[in-house]
Amino acid sequence: MPPRKRPQDGKKVDPPMKKAKEKHVVALILARGGSKGIPLKNIKKLAGVPLIGWVLRAAHDSGLFDSVWVSTDHDEIAEVAKSFKAKVHRRSLEVSKDSSTSLEAIQEFVKDHPGVDVVCNIQATSPCLHPDHLSEALKLITKDGYDSVFSVVRRHQFRWKEVNEGGSEVTVPLNLDPKNRPRRQDWDGELVENGSFYFSTTSLIKKGILQGGKMTYYEMKPQYSVDIDIDIDWPVAEQRVLRYGYFGKVPPEVVRLMFCKLSGCLTDGRIAISSSEEEMVSFHIRDMEGLRMLKSENVEVVLLNCSQDPIGQSLVEKLRERTGCEVLTVGKKPLEDLQPFLKKKKLEWKDVAYMGNDGADADCLNQSGLSAVPGDAPADAVKAAKYSCHHTAGNGAVREFSEYILLKKQEAKSKREQVRVDCLDSGYATPSSGSQNDIPLAVEEK
Repeated sequence: MPPRKRPQDGKKVDPPMKKAKEKHVVALILARGGSKGIPLKNIKKLAGVPLIGWVLRAAHDSGLFDSVWVSTDHDEIAEVAKSFKAKVHRRSLEVSKDSSTSLEAIQEFVKDHPGVDVVCNIQATSPCLHPDHLSEALKLITKDGYDSVFSVVRRHQFRWKEVNEGGSEVTVPLNLDPKNRPRRQDWDGELVENGSFYFSTTSLIKKGILQGGKMTYYEMKPQYSVDIDIDIDWPVAEQRVLRYGYFGKVPPEVVRLMFCKLSGCLTDGRIAISSSEEEMVSFHIRDMEGLRMLKSENVEVVLLNCSQDPIGQSLVEKLRERTGCEVLTVGKKPLEDLQPFLKKKKLEWKDVAYMGNDGADADCLNQSGLSAVPGDAPADAVKAAKYSCHHTAGNGAVREFSEYILLKKQEAKSKREQVRVDCLDSGYATPSSGSQNDIPLAVEEK
């Protein structure tokens, strides 16, 4: 098949169709619990988010699917899937073996859901997937009449024939002439599957085929083509996803205020008592600098002194003077104590970042636009937070979350600017000059 021109990732695209009326389209993510390379890889935190959460977020925000499903045999994976608003298909033991294929699991899903017309099998290990990738690919089926569409990436790699060690056979080039080695800029490279997603009609799936009939590909840029197979990939993928991952629809503001618990976040939770019975706590200089960074970017910082584990008033006064931050005292249920404060400030929880360290903070962690816990926080707090720091309490966790907040603000600013430019280029009203409804969905979601 001759190469087809594809819109480049990140470029302005036509407004996508919502759900195609004549076809019932679903997204399906396969997430078996028995990963051999990395145990429970699909729900391991990547840049503070369960790995599977990145693709579930992109699938939901695309607005393309009648439903989004996770096929799994594991209770913990099922719970994470539900927390990202996905439906759960409990796969059978027959398709949950190490020897089971993806096609077998997809066929089982199709058999159990006979009303589905098109399935998009999204790989949980592709955290840099964006909604517009899915939108452009689905158009090829709903508008152009293809039966299957799969994602590819362009590679510039010379391949050689493998030979047996110690044998008499010599290797030969498979895709180049060694006498005329092309420069990278003079060679188009080759298209290879990147495994990010596979769209296919159920009629093909029932025949035991994912790629068949009238088929084509969707080309993704290399920076969005991330696949995690082994543990050594994790640090590389984390850096890539922080730069190229999809972080959700652009809100009007990211964070205007940050609440940060004193004990267990800004401190390590320990209180030393001197011989003269004076209480002492220590603060990491990196964390203090993190607070200053936020304030310099017009993010108000409010420190929370928990009445259940309080820091003495004299220390609070010194800390207020040192940081220039307001200090509030909260009780067993911080959410109830902070609601009046936000109402007075005319803020909503979506405008707030919250850093807590215990189960009592779960409600605030859940409701905040951004939330985090230190790396040594208990499981009930980690589950409620949107980001889990690598650094521990009192040892750089606040600085890490501060940098994360500023990164999100910068991304939102860049995306809003791109929305403005794209709207001007396309003739649509900009957010500042007209109704949000005048902006095409594809532009909003970039």
